[in-house]
Amino acid sequence: MMSFFSILTMIGGIALFLYGINLMGEGLSKASGGRLESILEKLTNKPIKAVLVGAGVTAVIQSSAATTVMVVGFVNSGIMRLEQAANVIIGANVGTTITAWILSLSGIESESFFVQLLKPSSFAPVLAIVGVALVSFSKKDRRKDVGSIMAGFGILMIGMDTMSGAVSPLAKIPEFGRVLTMFSNPILGMLVGLILTAVIQSSSASIGILQALCKTGSVSGATAIPVIMGQNIGSCITAIISSVGASREAKRAAMLHLYYNILKTSLFMAVFYTADSFLHFAFMDKPISALGVAVVHSAFNIAACIVLLPFSKLLVKLVHLTVPDRTNTEQLSPEETELRTLDVRFLDTPGLAIERSRHVAVTMARYAQKSIDMAMGMIKQYDKETAAKVEEIENQVDRFEDELGTYLVRLSSKDLSERDSRILSVLLHCIGDFERISDHALNIKQAADEMADKKLSFSDKATEEIEVFSRAVSEILELAVSAFETENLERAQLVEPLEEVIDQLNNEIKKRHIKRLRKGKCTIELGFVLTDITTNYERVADHCSNIAVCLLQVSEGSFETHGYLDSLKDEENIAFKGKVLAYREKYFLP
Repeated sequence: MMSFFSILTMIGGIALFLYGINLMGEGLSKASGGRLESILEKLTNKPIKAVLVGAGVTAVIQSSAATTVMVVGFVNSGIMRLEQAANVIIGANVGTTITAWILSLSGIESESFFVQLLKPSSFAPVLAIVGVALVSFSKKDRRKDVGSIMAGFGILMIGMDTMSGAVSPLAKIPEFGRVLTMFSNPILGMLVGLILTAVIQSSSASIGILQALCKTGSVSGATAIPVIMGQNIGSCITAIISSVGASREAKRAAMLHLYYNILKTSLFMAVFYTADSFLHFAFMDKPISALGVAVVHSAFNIAACIVLLPFSKLLVKLVHLTVPDRTNTEQLSPEETELRTLDVRFLDTPGLAIERSRHVAVTMARYAQKSIDMAMGMIKQYDKETAAKVEEIENQVDRFEDELGTYLVRLSSKDLSERDSRILSVLLHCIGDFERISDHALNIKQAADEMADKKLSFSDKATEEIEVFSRAVSEILELAVSAFETENLERAQLVEPLEEVIDQLNNEIKKRHIKRLRKGKCTIELGFVLTDITTNYERVADHCSNIAVCLLQVSEGSFETHGYLDSLKDEENIAFKGKVLAYREKYFLP
């Protein structure tokens, strides 16, 4: 009989095992830098491709639950259609089988020195030590991520061996054998696998526990197979929990995962046990090894994928029947759809959350740019519909700043890679500038309103000067937004020279207005309107400068903005002076 201390050892082994899986998965996810998640988001337009991507991503991050939760988030955000999600989920169920193969290495038996080196008990401690050293002493994020992967793998293998050692005395206990025989009942065994996996929320972990028990030599094929079947259904619990409070499409994605696993398990058990009743498979009564569990797990999921993939659309229809549409569905606006992509589920995958935040910030930037272009156009040709649109966009940009800012603050508390931390810093610094740019668009629009209400108009000369100024503002805004969108530092470097020229334009236009005022060619009232317009233009350029300098400074790991600008405008900076001269010629006032 197992002693109290053996039970403690077994629990400790399970804890190490679970921690190792979690640590390795996090390391793999961070090392990918959000690229795996981006691939999952984009490369799912064809069924086979979606299956392969789902399998590949799951095999790398070592968690079908994590993949499925991401898919639920994608569907909830409108990024992925339910039809695409079905194929990714089918692939994720195949990808998760790789863990069982890794864990089966613990069952290697041979007298050969080189084969012994392949056993986890031989290399796992070394991997764990090297991994911990990298995490503790390395300054580079990439090495730390690799260290997390190595340490996680080493720890989970040590946990596996600890579990196996703790349960090995069970092989000599007749009562244990009789309990396992009860699990050979297909329905009971399936329920045990289902409940175990649902409780620990990891099919990989429950497979690992089963493989540890298999090392006692007391687990037969008849016992292991129904438990493996149940583990597949139990793995759905994480996605179901994740869909609580989500959109109907997200609930459908979670239910699709559940239906697929119930269907494949029911189909397999019906076919397998019917065949066994006639053929009496010999391996059912023989002990099954850890490798045998991996083989069964993979064969089952690959066969299910091949058989059920052609019917994925029928699965989607079944989900639509059980989770029907509401009769009065409300159509979401484009900005509402975009903001919905800031899904809280992505916060557990920081690389993906950063990419989604950046995407939303780019949309916000383009909205702000559009509002300025529309407002500047109203000075030349006033239009009430355009005026209303500028006001509407300003409200949208305000909402973008509120929701994106809140999301980024929550994201900042997560464990981010160095690259993701840089992007987060840029986003937090820049979204306020984009919001202020849209405010200036509203101010310009109000100046145009005043001119239209009072039937005021600028002289031909003033109109010509404002058009030159407008083109300069349009260019600097495009430079800043495109540099932000593409992280193009070369474009960012062009912003400050143009900002210098815009400052000069602002001063020159004011001087020319005073001359016209003295000659009676302009009125004081128009002068106030002109000053409002040019001041807002100049401030838009200032915000563009803030955005560009932020991009350049964060890339260099510094936030010394004033020092950076001083160095740019130094008399000896010939390159900067040359760019200023080029822009001065381009935007020369006639």
